[in-house]
Amino acid sequence: MATPIQSERFKAEMPEIPGVSEPGGRRISVPNPAIRLVVGLVVVLAVCVLGARLLIHPKQVQIAAPAPTPRVEVPAPTVDPLATLPRSTSADPTVATLGDMEKPWSSRDFFFVNRTTGQDIPALLIRLPGSASHQPDGYWAIAMNSPYGRCQFEYVTDLDKLRNDYGYRDAKHPMVGNPCTRTLFDPLKRMNILGDVWVRGAIVEGSDLRPPLGILIQVQGKNILALKMES
Repeated sequence: MATPIQSERFKAEMPEIPGVSEPGGRRISVPNPAIRLVVGLVVVLAVCVLGARLLIHPKQVQIAAPAPTPRVEVPAPTVDPLATLPRSTSADPTVATLGDMEKPWSSRDFFFVNRTTGQDIPALLIRLPGSASHQPDGYWAIAMNSPYGRCQFEYVTDLDKLRNDYGYRDAKHPMVGNPCTRTLFDPLKRMNILGDVWVRGAIVEGSDLRPPLGILIQVQGKNILALKMES
């Protein structure tokens, strides 16, 4: 039979064996390598699955739409009304059509281009009552610049203006006036100038020396032509 001293020596020299309980019933727990391997594989698999999900369904990043560019309102270019007026040139002297001048006292502004100097001269075409539209006598065309002075004539269709501004109480139809001298010219009357020349636009009020310079009119088909200006 072993003595207590021998027993203690035996226990001290005895190697520790995994899974073998120490004396007194306390069991030493040693991790199983297989378990650690399985746990590692599970972790790796979970990481792979999560990564695959992220690749297949990436997180949607909401990108704010750019603010709309403010619209700058650009005003339409202003059209010069004078630029749209017809110009009577030697190549194309047409200034209106019969359809433009259907009604008596209707008018049409245009430019008469001086055949010598090329100067644009403001002019006016008036349809006279009592004459056929296809006859040249049915129209009166004049240069709107005063022959003497720097004023420009005006075509006055307002009878009250003729009476009040020009002082002509007998006004019964439109007339041409000189606003600088308050002179009125009657399109239905003629006057004699230079002794034996009769021109349209007799002076019925005011002090001007003569009527506006006339422009020769011709009708070709449906077109009204301005051919020559009085000198």
